[in-house]
Amino acid sequence: MTDKIDLLVEIGTEELPPKALKKLSDAFTAGIVTGYQAAGLAADEVIEYAAPRRLAVWLKGIPAQQADQHIEKRGPAVQAAFDKEGNPSKAALGFAASCGVEFAALERLETDKGAWLVFRQQQPGQKTADLFPKIVDQSLANLPIPKRMRWGDGAAEFVRPVHWIVLLADEAIIDAEILGIQTGRESRGHRFHAPAPINIHKPEDYAVQLGEAYVIARFEARSDMISKRVQELATELGGQAIMPAALLDEVAALVEWPVPIAGRFEEKFLEVPQEALIHTMQGDQKYFGLTDAHGKLMPNFITISNIESKDPSKVSEGNERVIRPRFSDAAFFWEQDKKQTLAARREKLKTVVFQQQLGSLHDKSTRVANLAQYIAQQLKADESLAVRAAELGKCDLVTNMVFEFTDLQGTMGRYYAQHDGEAAEVAQALEEQYLPRFAGDQLPSTETGRILALAERIDTLAGIFAIGQKPTGTKDPFGLRRLAVGVLRMLIEQKLALDLADLLDQAADNLTAQLGKKPDMQEALDYILERLRAYYQEQGINAELVEAVAALKPTQALDFEQRLKAVVAFRQLTAAESLAAANKRISNILKKVETAIPAEVNPSLLKESAEQALAASLQAQQTKVLPLFATGDYEQALLSLAHLREPVDNFFNDVMVNTEDEALRNNRLALLNQLRGLFLRVADLSVL
Repeated sequence: MTDKIDLLVEIGTEELPPKALKKLSDAFTAGIVTGYQAAGLAADEVIEYAAPRRLAVWLKGIPAQQADQHIEKRGPAVQAAFDKEGNPSKAALGFAASCGVEFAALERLETDKGAWLVFRQQQPGQKTADLFPKIVDQSLANLPIPKRMRWGDGAAEFVRPVHWIVLLADEAIIDAEILGIQTGRESRGHRFHAPAPINIHKPEDYAVQLGEAYVIARFEARSDMISKRVQELATELGGQAIMPAALLDEVAALVEWPVPIAGRFEEKFLEVPQEALIHTMQGDQKYFGLTDAHGKLMPNFITISNIESKDPSKVSEGNERVIRPRFSDAAFFWEQDKKQTLAARREKLKTVVFQQQLGSLHDKSTRVANLAQYIAQQLKADESLAVRAAELGKCDLVTNMVFEFTDLQGTMGRYYAQHDGEAAEVAQALEEQYLPRFAGDQLPSTETGRILALAERIDTLAGIFAIGQKPTGTKDPFGLRRLAVGVLRMLIEQKLALDLADLLDQAADNLTAQLGKKPDMQEALDYILERLRAYYQEQGINAELVEAVAALKPTQALDFEQRLKAVVAFRQLTAAESLAAANKRISNILKKVETAIPAEVNPSLLKESAEQALAASLQAQQTKVLPLFATGDYEQALLSLAHLREPVDNFFNDVMVNTEDEALRNNRLALLNQLRGLFLRVADLSVL
């Protein structure tokens, strides 16, 4: 049984960037695991640690030494290894030199294709601990750090200055220099509660010793502790903590020893839209707000301190003092903004540039209003609501509140529209126009919100492509990928029967006055349809199935979805493989035909029983499936067409298509063409 050891590395630093801590830790751990995998080694368990002043990894139960390796390198053929005098050739000597041995040390390898020179060596495995410094170095070098810094007089670079490095194999120090620092066993505890150095005995003691020094080393443990204690304190206060995952992660990355402390603010601030207060607490101060049982914000908050204060009330007072002026600013902005309606602010949009070639936000909102009206017409929705929402859609961007808190765009638009007495659906649409904001986000819940969200995205996509600023492999400054996926999600998931080509054409019409000519939208259409492929790939749908539908170039996303569902269901049938092969065969036959194929099948020319049976089955299926095509029920249509398997198989077994009789040949081609055309009403099954 192979002996196993435990390894530990800790990189002790000044405070690491909180938003990058988890990413750095994951990458550091992955780099070490990958390094050992390349050396043929793997630990029984890998435990990752990440705290504000440290990155650490414990490799638990890793073999103490690599297995011995048998190396075999093949050189030149024996016939090329000697000159006419029988002396080693330059090629042979060069091969020996590359292996670090004399020519006499090379051996001969006999194969079916001849004899070759070969170098063989039994290389003993290296000690795992000896590999550790280099693997750690390599992992550190590969970390995703946009900008590295130097400190002191050394040349080492890292995201923050490094002050100590622990490197242990069981209880022994691995002697090395990493980032210009000599390794050892000396770590540090909490900066204030336990500032004295700590000698780590062995890897398994690491977390325990740090815990005794007021450091919870594991990121997940701190995060769980914060979540549990904040919720407990919130319950004591009669509320529930607002705890988004991103905020919890950031707070966990800011503290080593989390201590929750409650605070209050004046109830008068609750007159301000609660999203503005929550944004201020979370974004600026990293506070957790509280809501009551009805989801209303309470005049309480919870902060996470990094110290066990002797007088928590003083800490609480300080936190309250910090938040008060920020809330006062928000209250001031709210009161000032309400003095002017959103509609009155629309003129100011003329002074805000959307994009130099595409004009101002006023120009954009006008285009969006035209497109929203068109979409409303297609969906038989309320055109006046759609147009009004589009006209007001960007007006909150010139308010004081949104200028100060840009993340509140749309949300404040809803509040101001409600205050102005706008229709409830218009107000809701002003917020919903930004949905979905990211992958998996909720979609607009109102019809007007959906229309505005679509019109906004289509106008941006059309405009940016029209001026030649399409995304590249690495750059997408306008976030067109996200916009395109948002459009597709709404069309498919909310079952909106809108044609992308028509929407882009309408958007192009709206751009004509701005650009001086109507732009071509083919590239934009292709881009969105390409995102459709990615959309289905992420759902784990086989690419062949997607391509079978894409081959027909449908431009209505909902129709694409319905066709794809039909193909997915068809693929499960026992008849699928045979019919897919038949479609491929028919496609190849028809491609080779150079003359015109008759549009109709002549029954009098159906001589063979197999072709008569296929023609009859085809006619019967047409009667069944044409109404299904008309209603978009492609799944039932394909299930019905699957009954053609037997007559199709019999046809190819018993009938010669390319007979010398031209009339018979053309009639059989017409029959196959009709069969192929019927399947193509759903998808190109020859792709499968």
